[in-house]
Amino acid sequence: MAKEGESHSQLNVIFLPYPTPGHMLPMVDTAGLFAKQGVSVTIITTHANASTFRKAIDLDFTCGHPIRFKVLLFPSAQVGLPDGLENIKDATSLQFFGKLSYGLSILKDRIDVLFQDLKPDCLVTDMMYPWTVDSAAKLKIPRLYFYSSSYFSICAGHFVRKHKPHESIAVSDNHKFQIPGLRHHIEMTTLQLEEWLRTKTDNFTAKMMNEIYESESRSYGTLCNSFHEFESDFEQLYQTIKGIKGWSVGPVSAWISKGETDEIKANKGHKEDLEEKSEWLSWLNSKQNESVLYVSFGSLTRLSHTQIVEIAHGLENSGQNFIWVIRKKGEDEAGEQSFLIEFEERMKESKKGFIIWNWAPQLLILSHPAIRGIVTHCGWNSILESVSAGLPMITWPMFSEQFYNERLLVDVLKIGVPVGSKENKFWATAGEVAVVGREDIAKAVMKFMGRDEECIEMRMRARKLCDASKKSIEEGGSSYNNLIQLIDELKSLKASRALEKTN
Repeated sequence: MAKEGESHSQLNVIFLPYPTPGHMLPMVDTAGLFAKQGVSVTIITTHANASTFRKAIDLDFTCGHPIRFKVLLFPSAQVGLPDGLENIKDATSLQFFGKLSYGLSILKDRIDVLFQDLKPDCLVTDMMYPWTVDSAAKLKIPRLYFYSSSYFSICAGHFVRKHKPHESIAVSDNHKFQIPGLRHHIEMTTLQLEEWLRTKTDNFTAKMMNEIYESESRSYGTLCNSFHEFESDFEQLYQTIKGIKGWSVGPVSAWISKGETDEIKANKGHKEDLEEKSEWLSWLNSKQNESVLYVSFGSLTRLSHTQIVEIAHGLENSGQNFIWVIRKKGEDEAGEQSFLIEFEERMKESKKGFIIWNWAPQLLILSHPAIRGIVTHCGWNSILESVSAGLPMITWPMFSEQFYNERLLVDVLKIGVPVGSKENKFWATAGEVAVVGREDIAKAVMKFMGRDEECIEMRMRARKLCDASKKSIEEGGSSYNNLIQLIDELKSLKASRALEKTN
């Protein structure tokens, strides 16, 4: 907290997160890091989203860190959504997204008024709010574009949009092309690109993404949840191609969690407290070190019943120990649920697998000595949490930039084994999603859990990145220095504005 007599120089920064876990979690953690450096922080969000983080933020405030929520009432009735459903993770259909987006657009004017009333020195806003770059310009303050994924994905996506290498491929959507502009040889297929980019039929998304990219180039700089030793080549390339500054301050989940108790870590990002003695922990404690595979596809993925069946058989046929987080089906899907109940009973008898329903304390699980690696959808939060735990990954991207992240893990860093995911498709869009078969799943798992030289080297690389991630957030580390330098720069900008007003 600012010392007495220094309040006039204390920075006042507003954070505006987008309501989906992959965006919101790292931004709230980043806001906490600013507050721990004495910056006065206000997080603008809605009631249901604030309740997810209330306990952690209140604890920080009690410890003397100047951080608070400014909570807005989400217009649920006006947009036709039930009370309390204010986050994309609650989505059940494509219509839900439209209603949520409409609700957020209704809040825009109220948020703009808050910007003016709170008199911030800087706005840190999610990429999904491109209009905030104009809000910052009106207030004559910097806007930092918050990006919650990799520099690699930004750079790769930029060169794909610029050079359109996929459009010269006439053979098939599964034919590989090389992404130009990168120092590494990176190949993808047309089917692995985002739907709006490859099909050119979704004009709304294309227009929205262009607005996002335009606001990025007009921002003061980008705040990225990464660290220099992880993406140094692409960190520099990003600043070159975008022409703006970039600050890597990650991995923020590991940084903000330093010194936290297991209880706090266990309940982070979750409204309900978990029981003290959990069955999953007893099960993991019964397993040998590095003998269990953790399987999680994030908060937004909705797997078809056919795919769930293939995963279950693939894991079982691999003969390896696994712990799998599965979203419970609704009452109208009772038939599909019965398969999983039978599978769960079979795994309990064999003691080879354990199912966690709906939500799991991922940070605690990844840090358990029994865990050898993770099957991941290649969401950036899960990737950084796995790297922070020194774990390699089986890569199974689903949609958006996740297929770019897979190439970073597999081709550049060489800490990933691909399962063979072929199509970039969000579950709520029309059409069937390509299924990965049980044979491919079992093959990837057995290769990943093997003891040959290739597997040993992959785990060694993961551990080296873990060590680098820990050093980056220590005093004098790359991310630590970036945060301090950014705060100092924002203070200088504030002082310059104050001087201009007096002249």
